[in-house]
Amino acid sequence: MSDGTLTPPVSERDHVAGPEDAPVTLVEYGDYECPYCGMAHPIVKRAQRELGEQLRFVFRHFPLAEAHRHAQLAAQAAEAAGAQGRFWEMHDMIFEHQDALEPEDIIGYAKSLGLDVAQLARDLEAGTYVKRVRDDFRSGVRSGVNGTPTFFVNGIRYDGSWANEQAFIGALRDAARQGVRAAVGSSSR
Repeated sequence: MSDGTLTPPVSERDHVAGPEDAPVTLVEYGDYECPYCGMAHPIVKRAQRELGEQLRFVFRHFPLAEAHRHAQLAAQAAEAAGAQGRFWEMHDMIFEHQDALEPEDIIGYAKSLGLDVAQLARDLEAGTYVKRVRDDFRSGVRSGVNGTPTFFVNGIRYDGSWANEQAFIGALRDAARQGVRAAVGSSSR
């Protein structure tokens, strides 16, 4: 049973967008085929734009494979793109086209992103990133994730409404102010 704390904490194994020293770290456990994750994607993008250097965003895979038959392949494709230095580009591409996630679609996205398509196809065929995706999923289970999207703000599960964009971004702004105050307070000792 989780106490609502992110387990394990963010580390070098994670895909991170934003500065390491940002006062707010937002972690999403998501499923590329989940319609709610698809709805949350532009909200997260807006939060990134609005908070800028104050926000560090981390995405962890939580494919609900029994409900979404393409989610596992999509997560592996994002990891394969990440191995080529293009995780975030593939992440965005998949969310922007989440209604078209057949293997040929994924290969088409890889091609449009200028990836080594043959390598990506080999990685998917060999299941190179199955363990990585499974590790993310298991960390979600340990963290108390039971659906997608699930967000953590500075390591604590966010139980407010992410769908209320203003409230969600407001909560991130509040966390940034608190994080900055905490950092200022600790440096003055």
